[in-house]
Amino acid sequence: MIVTMAHGSGGAATSELIRDIFARSFDNDVLNEMEDSAVVPGSGRIAVTTDSFVVTPIEYPGGDIGRLCVCGTVNDLLMRGAVPKYLTCGFILQEGADTEVLKRIVESMAATAREAGVKVVAGDTKVIEGNGGMLINTAGVGFVPEGIEVSAKSLKPGDVLILSGDLGDHHAAILGSRLSISNDIVSDNAPLTEMVGNLQADKVNVHTMRDVTRGGLATVLKELAASSGVVIALEEDKIPVKQSVKDFCGLLGLDPLYMGNEGKMIAAVPRAEAEKALSAIRRAAYGEKAVVIGEVYDPASAPAGKAGDLLLTTPIGGIRQLDVLQGEGLPRIC
Repeated sequence: MIVTMAHGSGGAATSELIRDIFARSFDNDVLNEMEDSAVVPGSGRIAVTTDSFVVTPIEYPGGDIGRLCVCGTVNDLLMRGAVPKYLTCGFILQEGADTEVLKRIVESMAATAREAGVKVVAGDTKVIEGNGGMLINTAGVGFVPEGIEVSAKSLKPGDVLILSGDLGDHHAAILGSRLSISNDIVSDNAPLTEMVGNLQADKVNVHTMRDVTRGGLATVLKELAASSGVVIALEEDKIPVKQSVKDFCGLLGLDPLYMGNEGKMIAAVPRAEAEKALSAIRRAAYGEKAVVIGEVYDPASAPAGKAGDLLLTTPIGGIRQLDVLQGEGLPRIC
């Protein structure tokens, strides 16, 4: 098998690469859960995650690779219910990189870390041949409070799905910048610390959380449906997308359901706690547009579909079956 760009897009090819190479070699009970961050024993329960960021351009409308790497790492910890505390960062700089640009990136990273309530406690820098670009690898550590159990396998029939805001902003901002398309779309890259903190402070019984990044909403929810053996049903007219992003998608033939985001999350909660969860998310930074977009069914009682299915009801009443992203979801958004 030859590695192609599609292997980095978060869809079926990525899953194949993870399953056949990394998961096989690094096989252990923690890694095999395939969560956004690993919860391991230690002084209490520790959540650990790592990520690498290769976005082009490194500065884009609404953000940059420095802000992006903090948001991506912190949000992966948050999605397991952890309180993020520490980050490490490794900079791989290509020869010819502008130190003024590097300074802006580092300052942006530091500001975002302060916003997210974390400290960058270790780092490394390497320089390689190239054309002046930069890559960043991060690792993050957080602590899981007692009584918090959030995972993909905890999704339950009767849960409703809350999306924290508009889809597609980050993907459109990156692609628009690369294609020099003039518009007012800016990235949604944001740390979701306050949002998750509010859910915990209000004692909302959250079963599952996922940040909606590479592969988009459809890929994330299809993977959750398969992991929990349930049917997920969405209502298309309830899924929020800005008009500017809809227009952008219409111009380029894109589907917001498969577009990447860097400041949006899905939370699955019992229907009885939906309003409490919405209130907690909406009063947090970046959560004012949160909305219920669907629900979870037992396959035996679902109106349609079988275990592992993700179904979308269209505005005219049709049902569309959604799968994970196939191929390359251009451009590289993280």
